[in-house]
Amino acid sequence: MINTNERAVAAALAKYEEALNQSDIEEVMKLYASDGVFMPQNSPSSVGTAAVRNAYVAVFNAIKLTVKFDVAEVHQVAPEWAFARTNSKGTVKIHATGETSPEGNQELFVFQKVGEAWKIARYCFSTTNPPQG
Repeated sequence: MINTNERAVAAALAKYEEALNQSDIEEVMKLYASDGVFMPQNSPSSVGTAAVRNAYVAVFNAIKLTVKFDVAEVHQVAPEWAFARTNSKGTVKIHATGETSPEGNQELFVFQKVGEAWKIARYCFSTTNPPQG
C-alpha cells in the first residue's frame, strides 16, 4: 500500500521526467536537495548544487532526451528518506550530429524530505540498451 509520502515521491519523479524532456535546468534543480549527488554512468559524481547544475547544463547542451519513466517501486524507509527504482525508455538526440537513437535506463533515486518537499538526494542510472558493436 503506497502512502502519502510515497505518492509525493512519485509526483516528484513525474516532474523530473518533464524537466528532462524539456531540457529545463531550473526545474531539474528545484527537485534536488542542496547537497544532492548526480551519478551518471561513465562519469564522475557531481556533488552539491553547483556541480549538479554544471553536469545537467553539459547534458542538455549535448543531447535532447525524450523519455518516459516507469516507476517500478517507491518505498519510504524513514520519516525523511525514501528510495525509488525506475526504468525509462525513449530517444536521445545528439545535438552535434542530429542523430537520434533509442534511450533506455534503469535508475535508482534516494529522496530526502526537506521541509514539506521530497528532493533528490542521490540519483544514479545505467543503460539497459545492448552495447553498440
